[in-house]
Amino acid sequence: MSTRPHTTRPPAIRSQLRATRLLSQADVDALIDMRAAMRVIEHAFRAQGQGQISMPPKVYLTLPDGGDFRAMPAAMSHPPASGIKWVNVHPNNRAKGLPTVMALAILNDPSTGFPLAVIDGVSITRLRTGAAAGVAARALARRDSRTAALVGCGAQAFTQLEALAHAFRLRRVAVWGAASGEAARFARAAGRVARCPIVPAPDIKTCVADADLIVTITPSRAPLVMRPWVKPGAHVNAVGADAPGKQELDPALLRDATIVVDEREQAIHGGELNVPISRGLFSPDAIHGTLADVLLRRVRGRTRDDEITVFDSTGIAVHDVALAAAVFRAAIRRRRGRTFQFFNPRA
Repeated sequence: MSTRPHTTRPPAIRSQLRATRLLSQADVDALIDMRAAMRVIEHAFRAQGQGQISMPPKVYLTLPDGGDFRAMPAAMSHPPASGIKWVNVHPNNRAKGLPTVMALAILNDPSTGFPLAVIDGVSITRLRTGAAAGVAARALARRDSRTAALVGCGAQAFTQLEALAHAFRLRRVAVWGAASGEAARFARAAGRVARCPIVPAPDIKTCVADADLIVTITPSRAPLVMRPWVKPGAHVNAVGADAPGKQELDPALLRDATIVVDEREQAIHGGELNVPISRGLFSPDAIHGTLADVLLRRVRGRTRDDEITVFDSTGIAVHDVALAAAVFRAAIRRRRGRTFQFFNPRA
């Protein structure tokens, strides 16, 4: 009889001998487009409203030098997906030749915990933020909206514009940037995205004047868009305020508008509403509802043509996980991305 040790792998281990897929920004861009991303995000909003997700609060790890890390875990039941996004924000990175924001999305098999994929989180973040705002605008803005204004023209602005261009037949887009020449450079680069004229604006007031759709995408800690500048019937996607202390909108504008949020607690503590609420300038009771409530018709969205609507987009983890799962499924179908063996049975 042989004295060699028995080497048959137990079924539980054998079932986990698989590769973890690595997907870069180029992979993400090749595997999913904005139209598909908006479908994924709308489904995730509905799942959120129906109690089909698990999503603990975003965790902030603040560092002494002014940077921070954010951990965003979530899981959803249909289609099954679980994972986490680990993202940093280091404002001084440009001086070091590094991006201000970097991120990884880690997707796990809900039934075993096996790490299915490690995905570039910056591309996931840009895509899901644009898609969420696009879904919100489609649900809340006037259907005849044709003019848009982008307050801020950094990396997020491209996907914000792309989502609006999918949801509406835009005729004109105005754009404002804080740095000299920034808006003109964006206008030249984004023409194919908008499929309509993009006009650099000299100031924010000019930028938002007569806009049906306004998107704010800056790291501002003071109001940029004032109430008198926003016309009746406009819709605002407030995207930039994603942490305590940030704000982009005049509190008077919030008080005059119908406010819809992506997640109530995040909006109160770290979204566009956080500063006005902390200063007693806006009441949490004035929040109209979540976008999931609107999509599931639990509350009405826009009720009048002259109503101003605001979507407070804080960025929620289930959107990152849902989009990462969709990208992973597409990668498997197309055999895209590199792989490595995460589990070593001989270790």
